Amino acid sequence: MGMSLRHLYDERIEAGEWHPDPAQIAALAPLDRIREALERPAPRPRGGLFRKAPPPEPVRGLYLWGGVGRGKSMLMDFFHRTVGIEGKRRVHFHAFMQEVQAGLHAARAKGADDALKPVAAEMCKGLRLLCLDEMQITDITDAMIVGRLFELMFAAGVTVVTTSNRVPADLYKDGLQRDRFVPFIRLIEDRLEVVHLASPTDYRQNRLTGADVYFTPADRLAREAMEAIWQDFTEGAGAPLVLKVQGREVELPLFHNGVARARFWDLCAKPLGPADYLAIAEAVRVLILEDIPRLSSENYNEARRFVTLVDALYEGRVRLIASAAAVPEMLYLEGAGVFEFERTASRLREMQGADWGRDRAA
Repeated sequence: MGMSLRHLYDERIEAGEWHPDPAQIAALAPLDRIREALERPAPRPRGGLFRKAPPPEPVRGLYLWGGVGRGKSMLMDFFHRTVGIEGKRRVHFHAFMQEVQAGLHAARAKGADDALKPVAAEMCKGLRLLCLDEMQITDITDAMIVGRLFELMFAAGVTVVTTSNRVPADLYKDGLQRDRFVPFIRLIEDRLEVVHLASPTDYRQNRLTGADVYFTPADRLAREAMEAIWQDFTEGAGAPLVLKVQGREVELPLFHNGVARARFWDLCAKPLGPADYLAIAEAVRVLILEDIPRLSSENYNEARRFVTLVDALYEGRVRLIASAAAVPEMLYLEGAGVFEFERTASRLREMQGADWGRDRAA
């Protein structure tokens, strides 16, 4: 093992790349404990060369939770990069669940009695460390799958490090049949060290004030500004995210670490409804929405969907970064719905505030 995470963290601070944060520094010790244990050479199996060793007991993992913009994902990426082992993987929770669902579908098609076992076996091949970003549980099916999957992973010797915006006891807090989920909460608390990243600093919010989040007109300068913000959030990483909503698929063209990027037409020209927009608001913390046009009776359906989208983002305390043909009050000037749009314009203004979304902890 090379230098400690604290030493490497301090180097980043000295280089001016990061700012020191007491809560982040406190989380480095448990991460270093995991890194050290994973990098230690495995003991030789007893009972001769040809006897297959049982999977090792996994190193106790970590559940790192805290509000939006506290640096959880940054810390986990930093940890994942520095762990000097083969068989490590870092994946966003949504993408992970999509993979599991696809695996279950394939296993059932082959007639597997217990479809999750082959899926878990495939996922655990050669895997020693799984870093899962942004764990959130929104339905009982996912809840039951994740619970059993974690049990199978622990049995296969996999160490899990995960981030979440909620303390374990608040996962799936008001969900249906929640009592069936409680054993999974106990499993997390037993197998993972739970650490609260209670930082007073919110990096994303401090980078974004009202002038930085609504660009008009939606010209070349606005496009360049939006691209710069996307790069700042994601370092250019990003892939489509497909959300399953009531049997339909809703696609966000680009997504990384809770930040999504789409054009107005991607989200408002398709026949999406309130449930779709609520799913988007649940899945993202920041939405970069480009090219909002002037709205009127000419594009009434798109305008109506935009109103519904803004309502969902507003209720979900999502940080919206937008480029638009005009300021909010001048977007919708004629046709049915002008009066109703006043509330949307007011919400768009409120969402430009530097404090907007700071208190979102879900």
